[in-house]
Amino acid sequence: MTLFGSSGIRGVVGRDFTADLALRIGLAVGSEHPRMVVGNDPRTSGDMVRSALVAGANAAGAQMALAGMMPTPTLARATKGFDCGLMVTASHNPAEYNGVKMWNPDGSAFDTEQMQRIEDRLDGSDFDRKDWRGVGNTYPLEGAVERHIEAVLGSVEGSRSKVVLDCGCGAASLVSPYVLRGMGCDLLTINCQPDGHFPGRGPEPTEEELQDLKNVVVSRGAQMGIAHDGDGDRMVAVDCRGRMVDGDKLLALFAYIAQAGDVVAPVDASMVLDDIVKGRVIRTRVGDVYVAEALKKHGAGFGGEPSGTFIFPNQTYCPDGILAAAILVSMVGDGDLAEMVDALPSYPVARRSYPFPPEKRREVESRLLEEMTSLDCDELTQVDGFRAQFADGWILLRLSGTEPKLRMAAEARSRDELGRMIALAEDIARSCIR
Repeated sequence: MTLFGSSGIRGVVGRDFTADLALRIGLAVGSEHPRMVVGNDPRTSGDMVRSALVAGANAAGAQMALAGMMPTPTLARATKGFDCGLMVTASHNPAEYNGVKMWNPDGSAFDTEQMQRIEDRLDGSDFDRKDWRGVGNTYPLEGAVERHIEAVLGSVEGSRSKVVLDCGCGAASLVSPYVLRGMGCDLLTINCQPDGHFPGRGPEPTEEELQDLKNVVVSRGAQMGIAHDGDGDRMVAVDCRGRMVDGDKLLALFAYIAQAGDVVAPVDASMVLDDIVKGRVIRTRVGDVYVAEALKKHGAGFGGEPSGTFIFPNQTYCPDGILAAAILVSMVGDGDLAEMVDALPSYPVARRSYPFPPEKRREVESRLLEEMTSLDCDELTQVDGFRAQFADGWILLRLSGTEPKLRMAAEARSRDELGRMIALAEDIARSCIR
């Protein structure tokens, strides 16, 4: 597939993702799904993209329920009772990006086969255009946000924890503060007003972007800080000492507390999971859609990614950062998140990314294949990119599914060994993008 990445179709508005493309996506999806619901995050291009999608779907005869601005997990839950849900979002990408992600009635994203079928339609212009008698219509859908809040509150215990919440001016601002207050938290919010320019910080909750959150947690004596990405499907945490909780540690903490048996995680997740999970650790491609596919296939009890996406299949197959935040707050209670995290096994990890011009993607991919298949390692797996296993750790090099970047991850049982692995991975990465 050339349009679909690991999380729907997205790109820079006006260059990679245009109103014309959105119209054709609406036609393609509407040709197969007669009843759909559509929502959007706060991005400034959201109205344009949503209108084009709806016009295309209506032209194919589809009836469209307009749910309005909301987080992605809210839209995924609202898809129940429809044939399909369309979420206008670019998730954690910068403000100039937008896109669309497609959802099934059970809350799972379109799987590989479904994505391929839509892309085939887009490539071949195989659209089912209706005449004036068959054109679809639109109508408002109300109450989705309130139902999401009620569902989360009904699934967790209350908490009196002092929490600082940073929604990054994203869509989670409409849900997450109300959930945490509804739980009884002593809540302080920053960047919790929706704004598609993302003035408070970037939509991706990286450590560099969360300095304000860390400072407020420490200065106000809070037990933890919570942050979301632009559309609320991700959640990251800061402990009471102002330390950002490592994504692998948070994933392991959820897996341990959930006592889920088998756990699904991508190839870039830490080997800490192998140490603490009682059942199998099922590895997948990077991307919540692939984690959800494996959860459904294997009947596992929990799945997630170090990036901050966590899926609790007893609630939904959509990664729900708001539900994850509520579960974490409830789980910690009067305890100390820092102590819980520090009690887990710990191995040094490095994650980096190397940008390249979008038009060089095929060339970078070819060089990466050549470099990695000639590498002397104990085992080389190609579930997603190339994961080279060594006696005391591993390296992973893979092309991002959402951005023109070569991503690297490495983990080892000692810092000296990690340094050697980083040097090896960087040599390969630089050779590929030179």
